[in-house]
Amino acid sequence: MAVFVLPALLALSGCSSPGDGETQTYFPEKNQYGTYDPAPTSARQGVFGGNGLDIFGSGSKKKQDEGGGGIGVNSFLWRATLDTISFMPLASADPFGGVIITDWYTPQQTPDERLKLTVYILDRSLRADALRVSVFRQVRQNDAWVDQAAAPNTAINMEDAILQRARELRMAAEARR
Repeated sequence: MAVFVLPALLALSGCSSPGDGETQTYFPEKNQYGTYDPAPTSARQGVFGGNGLDIFGSGSKKKQDEGGGGIGVNSFLWRATLDTISFMPLASADPFGGVIITDWYTPQQTPDERLKLTVYILDRSLRADALRVSVFRQVRQNDAWVDQAAAPNTAINMEDAILQRARELRMAAEARR
């Protein structure tokens, strides 16, 4: 068993996701024809990003302007996401990968319905396309939880609320300077 595990780990350690050196994306970018490019021409990025590992927070002014704050994603989006979904229990939060997963939440008004969120922060800049929210909904039927589609605007409304809070946090940080 160990004979197979070691080569697999070595092979995976050489892998990295495509990026343009400044942003780290987890989804391949579409080319000019609207399809995904299996062999992107942009520069590859290492494990710790284009600028290496910044242990003591001595990053450049640009990193501070982008809201880096020593984590792998935009710190304003990260904090705004945690603030916005604070009413839901957290299952997982990865500040370097930019993924926040909540546990199931049942609103008091609808005890036979529950929701779960997965929030992806895809970039170090504070932009609308740097955030993606997935909403999962289940409804209780015959003492079993059944998957149902969430309202189409639920994810968009969550994204808007997170972006609004991130803008507020950034304006407050600018006022303190």
